[in-house]
Amino acid sequence: MTEPTPSDSQAARIGILTVSDRAARGDYEDRGGPAIREYLREVLESPFEPVAMVVEDEQRLIEAALEALCDREACCLVVTTGGTGPAERDVTPEATLAVCDKEMPGFGELMRTVSLRAVPTAILSRQTAAVRSAAVKTGEEAVGHGTLVVNLPGQPKAIAECLDAVFPAIPYCIDLIGGPYLVTNEKRWRAFRPRR
Repeated sequence: MTEPTPSDSQAARIGILTVSDRAARGDYEDRGGPAIREYLREVLESPFEPVAMVVEDEQRLIEAALEALCDREACCLVVTTGGTGPAERDVTPEATLAVCDKEMPGFGELMRTVSLRAVPTAILSRQTAAVRSAAVKTGEEAVGHGTLVVNLPGQPKAIAECLDAVFPAIPYCIDLIGGPYLVTNEKRWRAFRPRR
């Protein structure tokens, strides 16, 4: 069986969720969401369609946005930025785990390890990842594909550092949950997929 090529692939829908009171009110320019979009353009060879949203730091709003991106928008991957610290209104990980059914703790462990090389305060970040399965989306038997949700910090520099660390494993994770075949730009790095 040959691997799909970028031209064979249907455009993957990828959610980009900025969690920020100030950006949602228009007091502050959203820099995190555009940084994620630019990163994806740089690393993906296969076609993708970004679906961007900005919400305030309110758990119910974050949960609703994640459910919309996973279910209604049929995103195979949702990348969030913001709301991962220890402050009272930092609730993105809580919202993510509330709407997903499988936590993927290795993502957060690796992202913190990489960030700690740059700043000691990276230990305060609570980045995580989780999968919302197709069965959870429909409330019945599995239909369609699941969605991987990855929580990133809010700083654009930290976004690139964290994604560089975990993105080589993301395409295979998307394969495992029934999503589209993502092809990466091998000038950056090659996505890891076990040999069959």
